[in-house]
Amino acid sequence: MKLERMIAIIMLLLQREKMGGKELAGLFEVSLRTIYRDIETINQAGIPIVTRSGVGGGIGIMNEYKIEKGFFTVKDITALLMGLGFISNTLSGEETTAPLAKVKSFIPEDKQHEITLKANQISFDLSAWLGSNDLQTKVEVIRTTLEHCSILSFMYQSAKGDKVMRTLEPHRLLLKENHWYVQGYCLNRQQFRVFKLSRISELERTEDRFVMREIPPAFSEFTDTMSRKMQKIKLQLDHSILDRLLDYCGEENITPLGNGQFYAYFDFIEDDYGYGILMSFGDKCQCIEPEHVRNEMKRRLNDSIRAYY
Repeated sequence: MKLERMIAIIMLLLQREKMGGKELAGLFEVSLRTIYRDIETINQAGIPIVTRSGVGGGIGIMNEYKIEKGFFTVKDITALLMGLGFISNTLSGEETTAPLAKVKSFIPEDKQHEITLKANQISFDLSAWLGSNDLQTKVEVIRTTLEHCSILSFMYQSAKGDKVMRTLEPHRLLLKENHWYVQGYCLNRQQFRVFKLSRISELERTEDRFVMREIPPAFSEFTDTMSRKMQKIKLQLDHSILDRLLDYCGEENITPLGNGQFYAYFDFIEDDYGYGILMSFGDKCQCIEPEHVRNEMKRRLNDSIRAYY
């Protein structure tokens, strides 16, 4: 597991002046390239690791940062425990037990109670309120597949309800607005695609392996891609659904009109999912502008009414 390996690398480098890249690769049974990727990630996390080539060279932590358990402050350890708490919601317990134990070993005895209280102030629960809760199983299968660079096969259901088998070189798991996605290179379409885990069934990890490809910038910046599709729409809503709108808009985008009515400026993506959100507000909300979104809402609502007759 990558997280456990990186924590182990940090602990080794705290104890030794330097280690060779090949030595670390052999110790953890991974490639030299993987070790250097881990080192880059550790550097980005704020732990300064230096590499020196040639005779007497190696990988080590800058001496001024090498101190005893005081290397981590109360705030640092609390943040690590919170992060591991989040990860433990998506990975099996065995895979987070060792990292948790190692992080807790940095806690001075007189700070244990304080850090435990702080770490429990934020709780992550990704389980569904209703319906199937098999997403964690899918996440675990895909995570294992990513670790081994294995090809995935699965049945995928489109937004229109069509089902088709897909074969994928998975490159990344993504959690966005409580929805899990897998990004990767689709061998059927010969291009990078995004697949929503809730639409995946018959998920299998194959024995075939693949070499990671360079992810196109437009694809790696998934949030930016979605942002470019957004437009602001103006809604009028009743106070009874104000708490739901706050999840989407934020207080700064909502203006009171009086008599329990409000205007809201809503970030909207014009697709079935976006219109589904608007329709879920029922008669407590209406789109004021733009006109074409308002007209499309009328059409969809009329179609829904006809379905009951």
